[in-house]
Amino acid sequence: MLTRLSRFGPALPRLLFGHTSRFVSQSKPAGATGSSAVTELHPGAEPPEDGEVSPYVKNPDYHGFSSDPVVDEWNMRLAFFFGISVALVIGSTFLHYLPDLGMRQWARREAERLVQQRERAGLPVISENYYDTNKIILPSAGEE
Repeated sequence: MLTRLSRFGPALPRLLFGHTSRFVSQSKPAGATGSSAVTELHPGAEPPEDGEVSPYVKNPDYHGFSSDPVVDEWNMRLAFFFGISVALVIGSTFLHYLPDLGMRQWARREAERLVQQRERAGLPVISENYYDTNKIILPSAGEE
């Protein structure tokens, strides 16, 4: 329950206490003494002198697969299709067909088999003694 409440974060106190008013500070922050307008413009980065141009300058939608924009976009689409869609389908199929690691199904079948066997033998389904009392050897009163 507490983990679910932690998702609300800072909104939780407002939800719990039901304040209808909002508290807003009317004072200016300490750093707001000057103008907020940008007065200086810095020149952009100069291109390297060796003539090499960044692939992002040639193709702003560069995904890193190819220098050709059309091939780059198709490779990106194929990579995402096979990487996400097919991985989800094959991964979920793999997880579905994993063997029973916790042996829960086997334990259920074994319990049902033992219940049927005890009912056929006329015994109670659950005995009051976990161990057979005839096989337990207790120390005598003098050995304690």
